[in-house]
Amino acid sequence: MKTVTVTENQKLKAAKKIKEMYGHIDYRNPPQWCPIRDVMAMASDKWSILIFLYLGYFPVLRFSQLKRYVYGISNKVLSERLKVLEADGYLYRQMYPEVPIRVEYQLTDFGHTFLEKLLELTEWAEKYGDKVIANRAEWTNK
Repeated sequence: MKTVTVTENQKLKAAKKIKEMYGHIDYRNPPQWCPIRDVMAMASDKWSILIFLYLGYFPVLRFSQLKRYVYGISNKVLSERLKVLEADGYLYRQMYPEVPIRVEYQLTDFGHTFLEKLLELTEWAEKYGDKVIANRAEWTNK
C-alpha cells in the first residue's frame, strides 16, 4: 500500500484557498442553489467523464462511435448527456444534411479546459486507486 504524506503547509494552503473561495457563505443558512454542485454534477457523472475522455482522444466522433466506445450506455442516456454537455458549452454538435443524417461531436475550447482538469483528477485516481480499494476493503472488514 502506498503511503500518502501531506505536509502541514499543504493543509494550510488548502484551508486558505477554501476560505478565499467560499468564506462568504453562511453555513448556518446554506444556499438552495450551489453552482459548484450544479456544474460538477453535470460534467462529472460516470458517462460524461467517458465522453470527455473519448472526445479528447479522438477530435471528432459520430454518435454511433461514441456509443461503441462508452460501453454500456444506452442510446437515450448518451443522447441526454450529449445534449446537456452541448447546452453547457462543452461540446459542439455538427449535423450534416445527408441521408442518413450524419452528426458529429467534438469538444469546444471550453470543453478542453475542463478536460485538462479532468485529466489531473484521472492521474490522481490512477496513482491512488489501489489505496482507495485497500482502504475500502479494510473498512468493510472492520
